[in-house]
Amino acid sequence: MGLVHAEITLKNATDLADARREIISEKEIRSVTVDALVDTGSGTLGINEEIREKLGLGIQGLRSAELANGGKQICRLTEPVEVYWKDRFCTCRALVIPGAKEALLGAIPLEDMDLAVHPARNELVGAHGDEIICMLK
Repeated sequence: MGLVHAEITLKNATDLADARREIISEKEIRSVTVDALVDTGSGTLGINEEIREKLGLGIQGLRSAELANGGKQICRLTEPVEVYWKDRFCTCRALVIPGAKEALLGAIPLEDMDLAVHPARNELVGAHGDEIICMLK
């Protein structure tokens, strides 16, 4: 299986809430569409500093992250961001990965949107077809 990329749109979740409350207009919601690497081995959403700045996301703290090369790095953790893929979305915080060239779409947002990587087609698909299923235990 090769690398899988997906076009996702990221939106500042605080801006979305402010727009719902009519504090700002819909046009003022900061968003960016990126071609993200789907990384099932990554825990959450990973972005670079450029994306964080475009979205105007503040920093809520620091997290230790294990990188693909096995090294550990302290990364900044952002305020909430909404992730959109086709007709699905979720809200999560992102790790700002120093020097990252592209966004990483990790397991937590994939699971939250009920998505999976189709191994034969090498693409992102609904884990349960077109129906979004939330598994509660």
